[in-house]
Amino acid sequence: MTDEALLQYYRSSGDNHWLGVLLQRYTLLLLGVAMKYLKDKELAQDAVQYVFLRSLTHLPDGEIQNFKGWLYVLMRNHCLQQLRNKTYPKDETAFLHLADATTDKGELERHDYTLEQMSEELNKLETEQRECIILFYLKKKSYQDIMDETGFSFVQVKSYIQNGKRNLKLALQRKLDDKQ
Repeated sequence: MTDEALLQYYRSSGDNHWLGVLLQRYTLLLLGVAMKYLKDKELAQDAVQYVFLRSLTHLPDGEIQNFKGWLYVLMRNHCLQQLRNKTYPKDETAFLHLADATTDKGELERHDYTLEQMSEELNKLETEQRECIILFYLKKKSYQDIMDETGFSFVQVKSYIQNGKRNLKLALQRKLDDKQ
């Protein structure tokens, strides 16, 4: 039976069985899309459940030309929203992650030196920037948690984090250039 026929049966009878049969066809596709974005099996399974429920409660009254495409877009948008709602963006923490520790003694010494320099330069930042950087990157607090803890507005927290990160990065780069 085609997707269109199953959708028509569902709309004419109101029987969730027909929509269930239709959704069952795309369970693996939806799970694959969710895994691609969320990279976590449990979160992906939750996302599939969410899309199933959303389909049951918010199926558009108008004609859906491509049900598979509609489901895909619904899943993708849900996953992107989930990623946006995470407490911290991963790409902003990337510069704070140093290379994995290795058994090379020279590499470990450079790693220790860099951590010492980062700590030293962090202490030179303005108080507000330092406080927001520590809460956001080291204590993994969300913007909302930082706002609650410090009394700063969202705009201030964002500004202190961005400026503090930039100032810390520039200071570390200057130290590195001076050392060479």
